[in-house]
Amino acid sequence: MTTRMLLSHNCDLPEGQVSALSRGDFANIFIEGLKDCADIQCSQIENPHWIVEVIFANQSPTEAAQRCAQSLAAYRLADANRQVNSYTVMLLGGVKTTPAAGTSPTSLQPGEWGVDVVETISPEEFLAGLNWDGVTASKPSEQIFKVTQVVS
Repeated sequence: MTTRMLLSHNCDLPEGQVSALSRGDFANIFIEGLKDCADIQCSQIENPHWIVEVIFANQSPTEAAQRCAQSLAAYRLADANRQVNSYTVMLLGGVKTTPAAGTSPTSLQPGEWGVDVVETISPEEFLAGLNWDGVTASKPSEQIFKVTQVVS
């Protein structure tokens, strides 16, 4: 059985601290970074919000998200333009439980995972701004995840 997860990107780092990523650059981080994982396939999608489609099997959504976080962290560690010494990559995921917003095949469908990939110096402040604890408090733990990876 396969699971589908869609990734968006939220770079909350000061401008110029890391190389800017186009949608294609962002997608290629996962396409190339995870190409050796036989049970994960990544592709760029055309959607106003979502950028990358990740199809995976034989692992939990949290495990797939950890691999995605590691891929982005490895890419950023190799970035010659990186000027920030340490920051956090967070993948904030939740299962879609409401009807799809559109009929496009790139829309997030019920039962699929929508994941915001965040790069931030202050994860606590970012999560507070989202009211993460309040938003997730009423959700079953199997319908949400937060994966963090420090880049330093």
